[in-house]
Amino acid sequence: MAPSNFGYSIKEAFRHFFRNWTTSFGAVITIFLSLFIIGLFIIGSVLINSAIGTVEDQVTIQAYISDEASDEDVDGYREKLEDMDNVKNVEFVSKEEALEEYSSSISSNADATLSALDGQNPLPRSFRIEMEDPSQVEAMADQIKADSDFRDIVDDANPEVDDKDADVAENVRYGQEEVSRLFQLTNYIRIAAVVLVALLTFVAFIFINNTIRLSITARRREIAIMRLVGASNGFIRGPFITEGVLQAMIGALLSIGVLELFRNLVVPKVASSISYMSFAVPMEVYYATYGALVLLGVIIGLFGSAIAMRRYLKV
Repeated sequence: MAPSNFGYSIKEAFRHFFRNWTTSFGAVITIFLSLFIIGLFIIGSVLINSAIGTVEDQVTIQAYISDEASDEDVDGYREKLEDMDNVKNVEFVSKEEALEEYSSSISSNADATLSALDGQNPLPRSFRIEMEDPSQVEAMADQIKADSDFRDIVDDANPEVDDKDADVAENVRYGQEEVSRLFQLTNYIRIAAVVLVALLTFVAFIFINNTIRLSITARRREIAIMRLVGASNGFIRGPFITEGVLQAMIGALLSIGVLELFRNLVVPKVASSISYMSFAVPMEVYYATYGALVLLGVIIGLFGSAIAMRRYLKV
C-alpha cells in the first residue's frame, strides 16, 4: 500500500465498515469468538500447568533411618543429600515429629492409638526430600537406594530377613505407582493443550478467512468498476486490507476485554474453591497472551483479506 493511498484506505475502510455494518459485525464476532477461544485455551493451559506444578511440588521422597544410626552419621548424610543435584530441600523428621504427624492424620482415633502404644514410639526417624525437578523422583530414589552411606544408616524394616536391598527399597518411599500415574497424566494434559491451541489457531484462520472472503465477494462489482477505470491493484486492495485489519483489531480487543473479565471474576473464585492448588499466573503471561492475540488478529486480517482478494485482482 503506497503512502499516498494510506489516508484514502483508512477513510474508505471506516466508510465500508459502517455502511455494511451487518457484514462487518458478523466478521468481528467471528474473529472475537475465534481469538477468545484461543486466548482462553492458552490461559487455561497455563492455569492447569500452574495447578499441576503445585501437585508435582508435593511429591517428596521419604527415606527412613535406623534408630541405631548415630547422630553424627545422620547429620553427615543429610549434608551429603543437600549437596546432591536436583535436591531442593532436606527436612529431618524426628521420631517425635513423625508420631505427631501420624496422630494428626488420624485425629479421630488419635487418643486411642496413643494409649495403645503405651508410651512407645515405633516410628523411625526419616529425611523428607524435596526436588528441584519432581519428575526425576524415580531417578533420585534409585540414587539414594544405591548410596553406600545411606545403606549404613537405613532402618531395618524386617530384622528376620537378611536382605539389605529389600530393606533399602522398603525404606525409600515416594508413592511409586501414584507418582508414575500423576506424571503420565500431566504430560498428556500439557501435550493436549498445545495441540488444541494449534488446532484452534488453524481453524480460526480458515473461519475468519472465509468470513472476509464473503464480505469481499459481496462487493465484487465495486472492485470490477474500479478495475475498469484503471485503478491499480494496490489502490483497490488498500481499503479492503485496512478494513480486514480493523475488523480483526476490534475482535481482538473484544476478546481481550472478555479474558480480563475471566481473569478478575472467574479465576479468583476457582482459586478460592480449590485452595490446595496454586492458580497464580504472572501478569506477564496475560500481557504476552493479549499481545499475541492482537498480533494474530492483525496477521489474519492482512493475509485473510489479501488471499480473499486474489481472484478479483487477476488480469
